[in-house]
Amino acid sequence: MTRPAASAQEVLDALRAETGADGFQHLLDDDHSVSYIARGPKLLVTFERIQDTLEIAEHGLPLGLDFAEDKNWSVLHFAASGDTWFRSAAVYAVLDDMVDDAFFEEFDAVTFYGAGMGGYAAAAFSVVAPGATVVAISPQATLDPEVAEWDGRFPASRMLDFRDRYGYAPDMAEGAARMHVVYDPCETLDAVHASLFRGDNVAHLRCRHFRHHIARSLREMDVLHRLIEEAAEGRLTRAGFYALMRRRREHSRFLRNLLFDLDDLDRPYLTALYCAHVLSRMNAPAFRRRLNAARARLKDAGALPAWLPEA
Repeated sequence: MTRPAASAQEVLDALRAETGADGFQHLLDDDHSVSYIARGPKLLVTFERIQDTLEIAEHGLPLGLDFAEDKNWSVLHFAASGDTWFRSAAVYAVLDDMVDDAFFEEFDAVTFYGAGMGGYAAAAFSVVAPGATVVAISPQATLDPEVAEWDGRFPASRMLDFRDRYGYAPDMAEGAARMHVVYDPCETLDAVHASLFRGDNVAHLRCRHFRHHIARSLREMDVLHRLIEEAAEGRLTRAGFYALMRRRREHSRFLRNLLFDLDDLDRPYLTALYCAHVLSRMNAPAFRRRLNAARARLKDAGALPAWLPEA
């Protein structure tokens, strides 16, 4: 495709164009599809809401296509239209068939990936490939009201059945060789869901001040691909992850989020200190305005430090 995908159909068309003779694409029901791109011996299983693919992904195409084209990985991509959390008998059925056909056993390594709703699915459905790796960004453990009544963010989706097969994601992920849960601990509800994923195979990787845009930000920082690749190859450590995250210091979305969080704290000295640091490295008009506002407040309070420059 020479131009970015602009619709759900164009996303599916782009996937179908890559399936080739050994792959396939099936429309599972009104809301779900699965596409298999046959390449090398590593398999990446991805779960994405088509609306997120169009909004977030580069060129409006699924992340898995990058791995198929650049790294020669095979890709199994599940797409959903709307907030379905992939709770579909048709999705269960195709995965059941793959288990019966020993599909996942054909690969040297299997990695499940998703963010948000897709993160839930990546964890929940990883049970079909014991020993797989899971990378789940801001995943929900469940939306079953009996278990997660404290999460009221998705009222319509709470009507879905999270008690039948593949329901409670933390239990389903117990058979994974390693599960990496990436989340913002400052987002209370995301942090509670993350805490429900426990066990020796679970690594919690924290992205403070990224809010609900972790997947997009990691992609913009050119970190997401490396994160998935290192996880799939068993090389991802906490120290390595946080080394990658040093790139956030140049990422405008993270810098703005941290500035807004400092505003909420109403600590003009900290705000001035932070803005001065950012302005020492880049031209940022919004930070210059905040610095001058913080200086004015500190001056009025008789607490303006001599070293603090005027922007």
